[in-house]
Amino acid sequence: MTNCRKIKGLSVFSTHTLGKGFPDIVIGYKGLNYLVEIKDGDKPPSARKLTPDEIEFHALWKGQVNICHNIEEVLQLLNIKK
Repeated sequence: MTNCRKIKGLSVFSTHTLGKGFPDIVIGYKGLNYLVEIKDGDKPPSARKLTPDEIEFHALWKGQVNICHNIEEVLQLLNIKK
């Protein structure tokens, strides 16, 4: 998902090391922030499940948080056409 950094107009900050279920990246785009949990779409569904910490974070977070499996889903989230 490092391809996100190559998309013009985005700010991308990696937050995967914060732990405690916090999403993997924060994207800034057109004045808005997007919390994005990255799950590898090439892995089987059982390997893409949220961890217990991620489930708890998603349940308690009062803002938006998104799960993306590939760059196309990130583009769709941001309403960016290829």
